[in-house]
Amino acid sequence: MEIIKRGAEAILYIDYFEGKKVLVKERIKKGYRLEILDTKLRAERTRREARLMREARNIGVYTPQIFHVDEKNCRIIMEFIDGYRLKDILDEWSKEKIERVFIEIGKNIGKMHSADIIHGDLTTSNILIKNDTIYFIDFGLGYFSKRIEDKGVDLNLFKEAIRATHPNLLNLCWQNIVIGYMQEFDKWKEVLERVDEIERRARYVERGSKD
Repeated sequence: MEIIKRGAEAILYIDYFEGKKVLVKERIKKGYRLEILDTKLRAERTRREARLMREARNIGVYTPQIFHVDEKNCRIIMEFIDGYRLKDILDEWSKEKIERVFIEIGKNIGKMHSADIIHGDLTTSNILIKNDTIYFIDFGLGYFSKRIEDKGVDLNLFKEAIRATHPNLLNLCWQNIVIGYMQEFDKWKEVLERVDEIERRARYVERGSKD
């Protein structure tokens, strides 16, 4: 077992399942919670994350294939994607490649939102690229929702994540996300208006905190 990431909620490690090299995500016990509540929460979140990933794959969004869900031990055993984090390779790309890839990313987000899938943690760290295929990973904060507000927050978080990690590429990335998103989600206008509204709220709060 090779641990590759240890987070506040889960650990990720490489293992083998039925002869295949796999990635295992195991939710960590929380000692500050009652054991019965902790077990229930971790099992529910494990089940929900697996369902989100499967639903995303069903609508044509690449996610790691799930081989087994162990609710008792709060583990998801999934395909190991030996790819690159978008965050780590984006700065090396040409303008044309960024345009092409981010249109596809926008399409994928549009597909998820059309199916009421909210990823919950859209960042360039949670998108892998392998052989020019785009994989969305880590649905641990995701959920299902029909609300325009939730879809606006999902997109806004992605925009802010790009702003934080690749500020010089923000406009190029965002413009092409929007192009792709508009092609796949018929309520795109309402969501993009909500993204603008969320940004205005944030600026208002920021100004207020400085007064």
